[in-house]
Amino acid sequence: MITLLIPLITLSLLHDDPDALVAYPLQASDVTGSTLNAQLGPSIELNRALEFLPDAQGGGSELYEEDRLVIASDFRKVRDLLPAREMTVSAWMSVGQPRQWGGVLGCVQDNNDAETGWVLGYDNRHFTFGLSTVGADDGNGMMTYLKGRTAYEEGKLYLVVATYDGTTARLYVNGKLDAESTAQSGDILYPEQAPFTLGAYHDDNEFQAHVGRLMDVRLYDMAAQDAWVEHQFHHHADRADLPARIPPERPVSDELDWQVPPFLQYATGDSIRIVFETTRPVTGVVRYGETSEFNREKQITKPLMLGEIVLDELNPDEPYFYQVDLTDDGDQKLKTEIMTFQAAAPRGKPIAFAILSDTQDNPTVSAQLSEHIWEQRPGFLVHPGDLTGTGSRKGDWTEEFFPGMNGLLGRVTMYPVLGNHEQDARHYYKYMSLPEPEYYYSFSQGDADFFMIDTNRNVAPDSEQYIWLDDALSKSDAKWKFVVHHHPPYSSDENDYGDTWKGRGTRGDLRARKLTTLYDKYGVDLVLNGHIHSYERTWPIDGGRVVDDGGVIYTITGGGGGGLETPGPSRPSFNNTVRRGHHYCMVRINGDTLEFFAYDLDNQLFDHMRVDKRRQPLQ
Repeated sequence: MITLLIPLITLSLLHDDPDALVAYPLQASDVTGSTLNAQLGPSIELNRALEFLPDAQGGGSELYEEDRLVIASDFRKVRDLLPAREMTVSAWMSVGQPRQWGGVLGCVQDNNDAETGWVLGYDNRHFTFGLSTVGADDGNGMMTYLKGRTAYEEGKLYLVVATYDGTTARLYVNGKLDAESTAQSGDILYPEQAPFTLGAYHDDNEFQAHVGRLMDVRLYDMAAQDAWVEHQFHHHADRADLPARIPPERPVSDELDWQVPPFLQYATGDSIRIVFETTRPVTGVVRYGETSEFNREKQITKPLMLGEIVLDELNPDEPYFYQVDLTDDGDQKLKTEIMTFQAAAPRGKPIAFAILSDTQDNPTVSAQLSEHIWEQRPGFLVHPGDLTGTGSRKGDWTEEFFPGMNGLLGRVTMYPVLGNHEQDARHYYKYMSLPEPEYYYSFSQGDADFFMIDTNRNVAPDSEQYIWLDDALSKSDAKWKFVVHHHPPYSSDENDYGDTWKGRGTRGDLRARKLTTLYDKYGVDLVLNGHIHSYERTWPIDGGRVVDDGGVIYTITGGGGGGLETPGPSRPSFNNTVRRGHHYCMVRINGDTLEFFAYDLDNQLFDHMRVDKRRQPLQ
């Protein structure tokens, strides 16, 4: 029996004999060879050496995305170490990389219609405790995610404790109750099969690695009282006072190579940004100029792995040549071929740009479409979201998105917006170099202004983005106005907005549809969307009704690689054209004339639209 005492208070769990089931201190002394030894519970075979911090920095292990700490690939092998009804799980931790589904200890299975088990973790801003029990929803498997009120600071150490006593789930942060819920009751509902994992949100189709500090992870089969939790925090309260520590990128290889080859971001009339990532810290130079002889350069003197270089004092609409030349501390060299880019076009200049959306995790298709796009030599690329399949997983960027797109993005500037699959993850903000706050922004090319919106966030009339867009559109003097966001206000898809084989559905995203009032008010010409993995173009719409004079045209161009979707059985009146298949689009503008083209995976044209501002309606 373990009894912890402070004056006048007995610090026990809810009942007597509070035996820990598993305990992982996660200190350097716990490792023998390639084995992480538990204080209680199974040892863990490491897939690679862990990094540990000295006591002066608070101790613990700094985990990275490549680390795998699977206690048991099938929890049934250690079933006697998991709580049946009551539980307490605690961990000292820091979040170095926020993600929508973060985990530090759990046995969970979350497959949409079957949510079972439990997990202590976090989302993009707060700590969480997910729990499923037999008493909730008749034991059919619905998980409650208890979300704390405390917004964590990246890199800061916190003690996070979750308890469940059979009727109430509680979440504590630094010894204080942060959230509670009675939505779950009865015994814990475990999956038929699932892994039991430390340092990740892990089920049979997801592995969301914890990036940040972790130590003193413990699991009990009884529910702790408030006083016990408070004492556990005060026992090491000095850890919470340590300065935030964001772990630096560490070399992933002894060989120098690209993790992400150089790609172009946010071209303006006088500047452009070049972003790259290497496998080792490098210094070097970016050379550029009006010819391939180069007459200008930007030096990289401080070693880095993720580089973001701004090339400025450019001439609008002019072509430039560039080359990135790098060296690591072992004198290994890395140099690109001579590449080209183009500054943004000023007012009065014709422009041509490509649209590609929902590339997700299909580099084979996105690479083929990217080759077709490059053959057309667009001035820039617009991407309406879902660049990746799982944005919080780095490998989705370095192994899928960029390999599929690199042949294009090193030569053509991409202007993206967030999709739901990006999960608002840090990787998006790390790789995309856009004006603050990055999830919404605007840019100009030729006679067109573009307004980029994140429809994963609130876009209701009183929201930050709605107010910004209202103001930005009112100030625009552009002949052509485009708004780009992921979710479509109008869609013929069969089941994303209600099962159209059983009923009508909403025929589009109702949250995004609130923005259409602004599009009507300020004469937006085209709205570019993704999300639905098919192609669709509407008739002009004004006030929610199809019109033959003026109006806004809505397009869905979600055929960049994601699994294809199908239109519903009936045709809504707003639909002009719909087509199932992977595709990309090209838009060409010259003065009062706009031409819109859609091409399939074989580069065959399948839809064309021409808009002439001097002669309405459409041709």
